[in-house]
Amino acid sequence: MVFRISEDNNKSKSKIRNWFTVKYPNLLPLWMAVFIDILGFSILLTILPSFIGNIIDIPVITGLILSINAIFTFIFAPILGKLSDRYGRKPILLISQLGTAIGFLLMAFSTSLELLIISRIIDGVFGGNFPIAKAIISDSVPPKDRALQMTNIGVCHVLASLIGPGLGGILYNFRGLLMLPPGLVSTFLSILTIIITIFLLKETWNKSDRLKNSQNKDKNDVKIRKNKTAIFLLVQWALHTISFMIYITTIALFASVVLGLTAFETGVLLSISGIFRAIIRFTIFKPLLKVLGENKMLLIGLGMFSIVFLLMGFVQNYIQFLIILLFVSFAASCTRGILISKITRSVSPHEQGIINGYMTSLDSIAQIIGPIFGGTILTVLPSYWLGILTSILASIAFIMLFKKVKLRS
Repeated sequence: MVFRISEDNNKSKSKIRNWFTVKYPNLLPLWMAVFIDILGFSILLTILPSFIGNIIDIPVITGLILSINAIFTFIFAPILGKLSDRYGRKPILLISQLGTAIGFLLMAFSTSLELLIISRIIDGVFGGNFPIAKAIISDSVPPKDRALQMTNIGVCHVLASLIGPGLGGILYNFRGLLMLPPGLVSTFLSILTIIITIFLLKETWNKSDRLKNSQNKDKNDVKIRKNKTAIFLLVQWALHTISFMIYITTIALFASVVLGLTAFETGVLLSISGIFRAIIRFTIFKPLLKVLGENKMLLIGLGMFSIVFLLMGFVQNYIQFLIILLFVSFAASCTRGILISKITRSVSPHEQGIINGYMTSLDSIAQIIGPIFGGTILTVLPSYWLGILTSILASIAFIMLFKKVKLRS
């Protein structure tokens, strides 16, 4: 009996490893890079309201500082995406990772808003991890498996959500050191990721592909702008990601301002929701995807976002808050990876760097709008308006699902 339990545990662990490594082993260092990037962001989201609140107690300022990073990512992510089409994925990814490490190092020594802002600008300028990661997946994975692998970006988000909020809450102001402990931990992890990428990640965009893509570069840009399916899906993604980023970038601030929770308490609740999302991803997601298919999964996920975002504005205690977090975790598991996969299947292989750059730019716009929007509402309006307006955006994205689109097989 003991042997069987041990054997089952080993099988379970092996199954989790198989999600990432067996079929596409080249993606393992990529997952680590994405994980580190999200980890740093989740640590920052948890501790930023407390750090800024000690300096100036105005919620919208927190939103503005989060938006600064997104503004520079919006400008530079498409550039990095195009550079990866021209010079290869690996060297541009390494440059992006180096910028992230420098940004975290500066954050560690931030004792003022000025230094914190500079650190977020640097991280934003080199914030090309996501478009390059998506391009590498598109290079390496055939369309039939792409939805599952794109969803693994969500798994990285899950794992970072398990660690980041709790870690940020514990490390922040450890022995009166403010941003130093979380910043140094994030810097160390970023350096580790750079080393792993150098030695383990293989280039997925070879020289012949780059030459052909360089010759067709202008044509690719024109093709995407004339591709009605791609434009439609990008608009849908924009509506979804803006509503989602309002939630993500405002949730810690909401917990602090509306519910009066500390950074540690918020971190614990966010970690619980991360554990729940991990359970969903590693147990029922794949069977559900096989049974229901992509379209029904999106209907469930986007429909749930519309309802839960509306209810969020009326939360009055931490139990209701936790329930909202759990439902959002489930909805995100059903939605984001599948939407990304659909967008990448709306264009040709030679347009992957460009289309993923566009998606990252939209994410950046959402990260610009989200914290400013959320911070402003929590400053000047009742909190239920946050839920109402966010739900409207999510509902439009949901309604757009009923238009049929043709994708590449």
